[in-house]
Amino acid sequence: DRIAFARLCSGKLTRGMKAKLVRTGKPMPLSSPQFFFAQDRAIADEAYAGDVVGIPNHGTLRIGDTLTEGEDVVFVGVPSFAPEFLRRVRLTDAMKAKKLKEALQQMSEEGVVQVFRPRDGAPALVGVVGMLQLDVLKARLDAEYSLPVDFEISEFQLARWISSDDRKKLDAFVAANGSGVADDVDGDPVFLAKNQFYLDYTRERAEGIVFSNVKDVKKAG
Repeated sequence: DRIAFARLCSGKLTRGMKAKLVRTGKPMPLSSPQFFFAQDRAIADEAYAGDVVGIPNHGTLRIGDTLTEGEDVVFVGVPSFAPEFLRRVRLTDAMKAKKLKEALQQMSEEGVVQVFRPRDGAPALVGVVGMLQLDVLKARLDAEYSLPVDFEISEFQLARWISSDDRKKLDAFVAANGSGVADDVDGDPVFLAKNQFYLDYTRERAEGIVFSNVKDVKKAG
């Protein structure tokens, strides 16, 4: 299990209540919210606006999520930014590929790195804003998952989220650029470019396709 920390913005939290996870629209029981005091913790039977509580979950909650009593409220201001560096993860033991996939998924959901899975089946790419994130990822994979890894420079340098008001145009673009399209942790399409020139060249010729270096928090569906 993981602990997600949340600040109450209004109202009252009661242990056992069911909240709505706005991103998915699904209910989420708050069976054991917790207060943390240094290294100690205690069950939070009640919490009020301004309190920070820890919510145990199985990876359901992500950075920027909103829990309500039923309202569709989304707080803006927690976007994802396009990474500055892209690297492929090289696993020293190929038999642990499935374990690595699960570990990268969890790290991505926590916001440690961004993970992009090419649609052509090539190995996943990790994206970071600074190189220090790679050191953190490597240390955590080794310590928490017993997965010693190294990183290889990718043929891709840039990643941009792609969208379109015309679904057919988006599908056609993805089909025409299969080796350069990946999915992020939410399954949203991302265009991978080898350099800025290639990105600009592709963008100029992709009528109706929007390339974005920022992805805002949004509701599912």
